[in-house]
Amino acid sequence: MAYSARLGTERHTFADLKAVMACASPRRSGDELAGLAANSDERRVAARRVLADLPLRTFLDDLLIPYEQDEVTRLIIDSHDAAAFAPVAAMTVGEFRNWLLSYDATPATLRALAPGLTPEMVAAVSKLMRNQDLISVAGKCQVVTAFRSTLGLPGRLASRLQPNHPTDDPAGIAASTLDGLLYGIGDAVIGINPATDSVPACTTLLEMLDAVRQRFDIPTQSCVLTHVTTSLRAMERGAPLDLVFQSVAGSQAANKGFGIDLALLAEAHSAALDLKRGTVGDNVMYFETGQGAALSADAHHDVDQQTMEVRAYAVARAFRPLLVNTVVGFIGPEYLFDAKQIIRAGLEDHFCGKLLGLPMGVDVCYTNHAEADQDDMDVLMNLLTVAGVNFLIAVPGADDVMLNYQSLAFHDIVSLRHQHHRPPAPEFEAWLRRMGMTDADGRVVPLSPSSAPVRRLLEG
Repeated sequence: MAYSARLGTERHTFADLKAVMACASPRRSGDELAGLAANSDERRVAARRVLADLPLRTFLDDLLIPYEQDEVTRLIIDSHDAAAFAPVAAMTVGEFRNWLLSYDATPATLRALAPGLTPEMVAAVSKLMRNQDLISVAGKCQVVTAFRSTLGLPGRLASRLQPNHPTDDPAGIAASTLDGLLYGIGDAVIGINPATDSVPACTTLLEMLDAVRQRFDIPTQSCVLTHVTTSLRAMERGAPLDLVFQSVAGSQAANKGFGIDLALLAEAHSAALDLKRGTVGDNVMYFETGQGAALSADAHHDVDQQTMEVRAYAVARAFRPLLVNTVVGFIGPEYLFDAKQIIRAGLEDHFCGKLLGLPMGVDVCYTNHAEADQDDMDVLMNLLTVAGVNFLIAVPGADDVMLNYQSLAFHDIVSLRHQHHRPPAPEFEAWLRRMGMTDADGRVVPLSPSSAPVRRLLEG
């Protein structure tokens, strides 16, 4: 089915809905690399005009990736909640945008609506929004999850402590972990990207992190971001695993490239639930995504990279995760060329994930060959905090020495919490107070090497 719109004296025709979606996207190096992007700003506006007039129901009938070819499409369609969709079912994409920005779109109504929205609907409406629109609506989307800490409560900002080490040295990782804890970081998760994907290495790190957690009675969860099959084998051998991690993408073929399918994720989800290690909740999955993953695997089906990213959120949503984050600038400038594209993508991913009902976080990051720097990341981290992001990721000195990319530093999280009055998860906030690491106003205080909290952590 062709779609078209007239601008002035020229009629712009698009071969199918995939072309409309791709051409309506803000400029993106990945879509240009794939030959999908609009070749002019005028054509981009024409695509957005077509998109604005499309009924939301179109995305239930005109599927971007055929149902019979792709299990992610089948998941999206088979799990669609028609009753939840009913309040917006008669709207066009443009009308839906206006409604989302209205007073009628409250946190409660958005929460009830989420199961009725498909990734394609959400991606479509995001393409009609300014950055401020994305921030405004995402700020109304509240998604609360829990394991040992409760995440996503209004007015709070959680953090992942990422103590990676290039050789998985437990002493080096422990030192970075203690450093982060002294900054009040780690209430979302203490999560390690291992240099070696093996069951023994994974188990060693899990045991070390669990010993630290138990020694200081820290109300958080740990995770070694290994492949799901490694996590399954570690659980079989009795490893103290809190969360199962996996990178996911928006098509069956892309997920096959990750060595996974929906059945494998379901098996891991069930195994982690059976451990019953959570104390305040049972959300046991942690998923990571990033624009460009499907394209880099040549598994994008000629669908634009942002829509493919949002389809990955349907995979995550099926397993009630504790955490989901996009590593927004990690894949490189081939997909997000510069700071403008990275900032826009971060706001898009957060908005789309939240609108679909996901506990969305962001790794505010860039690679050293991208046209971006730490000042640009300062902009994005503040915008996301205003938008109510569930958690952000921080690494020692903002420089991940194992993955070789730039993220946020521990002190960035401290600064954001103070500036925007966003305390950590309540259980973790109480722990910081008990440890003497915050003042009467709940602020993390500067600590000397001889101070009691430092001595307790180092001597423990």
